Amino acid sequence: MERSSYAICKQMDDIFPDLDDGFCGTAFGADSVKIGLVDFQRLVDDSNAGKSIKAELNAKGKKMEAELKQKGSEIEALKKTLEREAMVMDKDMREQKERDFRIKIGDFKSLQKKYEGDLQELKNNLMRGLQEQTLQIIDDIGKSGGYLMILDKRSVIYSRSNIDITDEVIKRHDALKGKKGK
Repeated sequence: MERSSYAICKQMDDIFPDLDDGFCGTAFGADSVKIGLVDFQRLVDDSNAGKSIKAELNAKGKKMEAELKQKGSEIEALKKTLEREAMVMDKDMREQKERDFRIKIGDFKSLQKKYEGDLQELKNNLMRGLQEQTLQIIDDIGKSGGYLMILDKRSVIYSRSNIDITDEVIKRHDALKGKKGK
């Protein structure tokens, strides 16, 4: 049993009632289909909010790295002292110093793991906030621009460059940050 194109379109209109032009008008009418792409990596790299996140993570990371470097220097100095004085220490004193040294190394490794976790958690929180703001901006652009859909560029194999709306998203994101700063 063959069905006409009209019957198929009518059935699809019933399935997708929210489409203003109906399914066939929207999906098959070249004049009414509007699709956009957003490059989220470029958004992070080029927007003021993304640059701010990178700067905050970098500053926090450098502070943590400096603290770890200082602790590492202390451990290295303790190791040299232990090696230098091991021959003149009695057995109990040497074992105690070696135990202290192992404890310091364990503390250092624990602190290093904690800092890595803290930095990752901070990154996740900051990126989540950026993503939420970005999705709201994209939603606004989609509604006001009459887009059928806006996709993440990473999930698209090929597209024309004229459907990339990343610059518009960055512009609105930066304007949003400017309003909040005032």
